[in-house]
Amino acid sequence: MGRVRRTLGKPWFITVLLTGLVVAGVGLYLFQPWKLWVDETVREPLPVAASVPPGKGADLKDLAKGELISHEHDTSGSARILRLQDGTRVLRLTDLDTSNGPALRVWLTDAEVKPGKDGWHVFDDGKHVSLGELKGNKGDQNYTLPADLDLNQYRSVTIWCDRFDVSFGAAELTRT
Repeated sequence: MGRVRRTLGKPWFITVLLTGLVVAGVGLYLFQPWKLWVDETVREPLPVAASVPPGKGADLKDLAKGELISHEHDTSGSARILRLQDGTRVLRLTDLDTSNGPALRVWLTDAEVKPGKDGWHVFDDGKHVSLGELKGNKGDQNYTLPADLDLNQYRSVTIWCDRFDVSFGAAELTRT
């Protein structure tokens, strides 16, 4: 008598295994859970205007400032908008401390900063301008503002997660 081979279970098992691997891969790509344990620290010096000769002090003028509050993740630090001697404007984040995450951006927004832990409920769908990717989740960093940006239309800054549409933390900017 010959051996009977079972073939029904093998294709089903392989299909489930491959589907599970694809789902796990997509989940890892979207959530990037390792970033919760990996900090990226940036220590940029205060910005200096390109037209300032070496060795000369930069003449910085505060245009607005605020303290970061937590939203979806614990966030602290301060935000300042500075005008350099050559007229360039820069957003400066100082002593930033937040969680790392996927697709984090720095936004200027027209929204009022509301306290709360629901990062997607604290902002309306108003106007914003992205200043680029967050350089690091800790430290001091500078973001150059577009030359044609009207600061009167923006009242806050947020660390925004594009992947999940939530604010990690934000600061109301008070004009100085």
